[in-house]
Order: sequence, then C-alpha cells, then structure tokens
Amino acid sequence: MGRLHTREVSLELRQLRYFAAVARERNFTRAAEQLHIAQPPLSRQIQALEDELGLRLIERGSRPVRLTDAGRLFYEQAVQVLERIEEMTRMTVRLRDAASIRLAVGFVASTLYGKLPEVIRRYRAARPGVEVALIELTSFEQVAALKDGRIDVGFGRIQFDDPALDRLLLRNEKLIAALPTKHPLLARAGPLRLADLAACPLIVYPKAPRPSYADQVLALFRDAGLKPPAVHEVRELQTALGLVAAEAGVCLVPASVERLRRDNVAYRPFAQETVVSPVIMSTRKGDPSPELSLLLKLIRDIYRREGIPFGV
Repeated sequence: MGRLHTREVSLELRQLRYFAAVARERNFTRAAEQLHIAQPPLSRQIQALEDELGLRLIERGSRPVRLTDAGRLFYEQAVQVLERIEEMTRMTVRLRDAASIRLAVGFVASTLYGKLPEVIRRYRAARPGVEVALIELTSFEQVAALKDGRIDVGFGRIQFDDPALDRLLLRNEKLIAALPTKHPLLARAGPLRLADLAACPLIVYPKAPRPSYADQVLALFRDAGLKPPAVHEVRELQTALGLVAAEAGVCLVPASVERLRRDNVAYRPFAQETVVSPVIMSTRKGDPSPELSLLLKLIRDIYRREGIPFGV
C-alpha cells in the first residue's frame, strides 16, 4: 500500500480514502457500504488516522457525523490528494494503452498461399511488441472493416474506388487451372488457353458477398467471348478444390495455390498473360501509421529479393 510521508506522520492512502468517504457520507454505515467493508474496521482506521495526526477529525457522538475544524481542513486537502492520484492513474493507463499497439490485418484466403505469411512473419520479427490480428474477409467486406476501424490494412483482389480508402496494386498474380487428375486436358503438353476450358463446368468462389473474385473469373471468360456450360458457385477455395477433385468441374485459382497439394487435383498454367488476378493493399485514406509504412517496406523487400515486379 502506498504511503504519504512527512517528517512527523506517515499516512496510508487507504486511510485518506476511508476518511473522505465518511466525511462525504456523514455516516459510518453508508461509508462502509460504499467502501465494501464492515463498519468496525472502518472505525478503527479512522481512529488510527486521528492517532497518527494527533488531532480529532470527527466530533464524537454527533449524528450525522460532523467534522471538527481540523477535520474540514484535512478533508479538503485529502480530496485534492485523492483526485491527483486518480489523475496520475488515468495518465499512466493512457500511456500504457498508447504503448500497446495493435495491427489488424484483413485478408482474402488465397493470399495465404502467396507472400502474406512471410510478410507477417517478418513484421512480427521487426515489431515484437505489436499485437497482430489476422482476420479473413472478402475484398468487399474489407471496405466496411477499414471504415469501421476493425482492421488497419486489407489484402484483397477486387479493384474498386472509394474516396475513403487508399488502394495500392502490389502485383498481378497469374491464374492457373485446377483440374481433376483424370481430365483429358492433362494429356496435352504446355500451357492451356481459356478456350480449352469452354466446354467444362466452371466452379467459382466465393458465392457471397458480391462483387468478388468469382466475378473476376467470370469476367475473364466473358471478355474472351466464352460461356461455360454450367457455373457452380461455392463459398470458399477449399470447397471449390474439393469439387474439382470430385470431377464436378474445373476452377481458376491464383498460381500460389499450387503450393496447396490436394489429392486428385492437378494444376496447369495459361498461355495468355492477361489471365491474372490483382493483389491489392487497402488502407484508410491518408493513414500516417508507421506500422503500415513498415509493412509496405517489407513487401517491397520480399518482391525485390524474389524478382517479383512491384505494381505490375
């Protein structure tokens, strides 16, 4: 317990709080209830305070409680001391909270197969005192999360404009075809063309919310003048690959997904350079956070080391 020291007396902060409560309530019983203690210990602490000071602070036998002249002076000073201590406590808590930095990162599932995990590992190593929260969100959901302050940065794949956000193209990632291992196209050598898949049922994800990566894939077929015989919409990447393995259709996925080895699924690249999906970093407009600057620096360093063109 903290103590206030002078040359003659030594007072406990607890005693100041107890006396202030009695003086304020003018009643020992109500003061004890407010302090969540029994009345006898409260009375003993007040007596000990008076003994330490060598002064009577409360007139004995008065109902309601009345303070002596010394008691009124002591009460005024005690209130000031207690208020100052409360302010010091609040300031300390604010400093503690300011020192506790949290970075919330929104991401679409497919970025986990690319460079995002390495970026996060390097960030954690550089900033071990920062709490990092990873939250899976579609590109569309990241917009609301950024505006609401639920995330600080988002990594998605859908390009759209919003005056409240800054959007930075990190790169255009090539897409590849995910095919059942017994699909006839696998007998061919070399890259495929989108037209090769024109007769195959197409599996796209996510089903909702829209617009999403699913619309991006459908646009590639539409722009090439192609229309799959059937389109199966599913909620997530893993489900899409499961349907591919079950020979329900084919799916276009980012090239980094090839690292995910899935039974009964094979991958093939495309010949067209335009079959790509952007990786986009989104932040709140003009956010000056040094954490975001560090994150972007780490991304640039990784891209430079691995020869990945930035923003292309």
